[in-house]
Amino acid sequence: MELQPGGAHARVWAPKAKRVELVVEPDARVTVLEGEGNGYFSGAVTGLEAGGLYRFRLDGGGTLYPDPMSRFQPDGPHGPSQLVDPHRFAWTDREWRGRSIEGQVIYEMHIGTFTPEGSWDAALRELPALADLGVTVLELMPVSEFPGRFGWGYDGVNLFAPTRLYGDPDAMRRFVDEAHRLGLAVILDVVYNHLGPDGNYLKCFADEYFTDRYRNEWGEAINFDGPESGPVREFFLSNAAFWIEEYHLDGLRLDATQSIFDSGEPHILTEISRTVRKAAGDRAAILVGENEPQHASMVTPADKGGCGLCAIWNDDFHHSAMVALTGRTEAYYTDYRGTPQEFVSAMKHGFLYQGQWYRWQRKRRGMPAFGLRRPAFVTFLQNHDQIANSARGLRVHGLTAPGRLRAMTALALLGPGTPMLFQGQEFAAGTPFLYFADHKPELAELVEKGRAEFLAQFPSIASSPMRDGLPKPQAEESFSRCKLDHGERETNAHVWALHRDLLRLRREDRVFAAQRVGGLDGAVLGEEAFVLRIFGEEEGDDRLLLVNLGRDLTLRVLAEPLLAPPRDGAWTVRWSSEEPLYGGGGTAPVEQPCGAWRLPGQAALVLAPAEDFPTKSDDTGGNTTPVIVVSKGSETESRS
Repeated sequence: MELQPGGAHARVWAPKAKRVELVVEPDARVTVLEGEGNGYFSGAVTGLEAGGLYRFRLDGGGTLYPDPMSRFQPDGPHGPSQLVDPHRFAWTDREWRGRSIEGQVIYEMHIGTFTPEGSWDAALRELPALADLGVTVLELMPVSEFPGRFGWGYDGVNLFAPTRLYGDPDAMRRFVDEAHRLGLAVILDVVYNHLGPDGNYLKCFADEYFTDRYRNEWGEAINFDGPESGPVREFFLSNAAFWIEEYHLDGLRLDATQSIFDSGEPHILTEISRTVRKAAGDRAAILVGENEPQHASMVTPADKGGCGLCAIWNDDFHHSAMVALTGRTEAYYTDYRGTPQEFVSAMKHGFLYQGQWYRWQRKRRGMPAFGLRRPAFVTFLQNHDQIANSARGLRVHGLTAPGRLRAMTALALLGPGTPMLFQGQEFAAGTPFLYFADHKPELAELVEKGRAEFLAQFPSIASSPMRDGLPKPQAEESFSRCKLDHGERETNAHVWALHRDLLRLRREDRVFAAQRVGGLDGAVLGEEAFVLRIFGEEEGDDRLLLVNLGRDLTLRVLAEPLLAPPRDGAWTVRWSSEEPLYGGGGTAPVEQPCGAWRLPGQAALVLAPAEDFPTKSDDTGGNTTPVIVVSKGSETESRS
């Protein structure tokens, strides 16, 4: 529906109908749309202004349906659609040019639980803190309209309408505009593999939106390659462009791409990639894919036969990290050991599984990913799925020792991939993140049962005491318990300081910031210890990242070339996870008088050439290596 002088112009694809009427509410004025002969119906609607409500009637029936391309559903997915003027908002981001994937730090957030209010305007107030932390890209969990009072958003049914639960469309625009003012890009998680089961009226207009040729565990698969798939593809491509054009978003995160089926050429994902970039114009755009089997083709350029996305989630790293942090190898953690070699391999090659046999799924996993750009791998310790895939939705800090987590955080944030934080991770939020979905009773019962069956793959959760205590997804308490308390930024200031300093080190140190292919090597130093050597572009300008997840380790024999000093010089500790400001116990000298090295237990250290540490930047404008700045509340202290 588009505004035009004196009213609006309506167009809808409804090949299932012979007659389509647009009904203006509340006075029930009817406009008969004219068939175009190709399944589309269109026509001018007089007297309908911005803010007006309307629905469609098909073949004279008694049921009225919302617009499949509605821009807003003020009363939810079962109510009337509202005509929105997308051009009335006064944007202030004309100079904003977006961000490419290189050098970014992603922050995944759910607007409904990011603040106690659960609104766009409340979330907007917290953005300066995220910018100060060092975040550069906000990844929003789905916001398309869905039924009920709360939910994750993955059961959206009105793909063009931001949900009424968080505010009106202009509230979302205010959020994006303010993010851009602060230098934050915003990408949106979109679900193009299925639609939710409640409030989905697309099949009333056209059966061809969906297909039974493919199996989809969440619902009917989308028809991207069957009969009459052309308008379906157009619908989803229009949606991808819509978010970029009308909400100035900087890209998309594509949910569960392994369930987006298309046997044609080009693949719909390739077309989405091209469409988003075209819509962005001279702005950079970011496209991130979730792909459970981790197919490298997702991020292979389109001209080389791939889908052309910018990055893909790296579940391998997460799974290995969780095993190392918790010691648990249940369910989909079965084929990971959390060993130093796994972390060395993950840092060097991205995915651990690149076509090898994967016992848990009884099939091969992944495909060769050698040579992919380092920013293409999104690295994380937490995300919405992985926290919720547990009995109590506990965050990682509640499952492991503080020292181990600080060390693993350093690896995740300083590694060559694109790091991602989940909301509240930066201050060790005391709130859980549970699966919650407000559905009508009969559907809620099915969702509760399905969730319990999914979690039963974990033997510890399948046991009777744990199973009986699982939070109910439909309970309002399951939702309200997940709301963040940003006052914990002060309560847990040591955790905030850890993340802020690591992200500053990553951003300001030219060696960590480079993310070069082949830019590092690694070696196992002990049962739970390893070293990564990140090579500088100039000889002797390297960094060492020493990680020891176990006990104190003394290396009396240094027969490992990656430990060799730079330029016949010496190493100095540039950063330590055992800094007292982070809650650590202090760091003793690494190199002992006898020449042995002592690596503190459950810690990570960054070593750099001793001669490359000026106490302040020079005045020549040259590219110097900054000293680490350790946060102290709202002030900072330089340390050489």
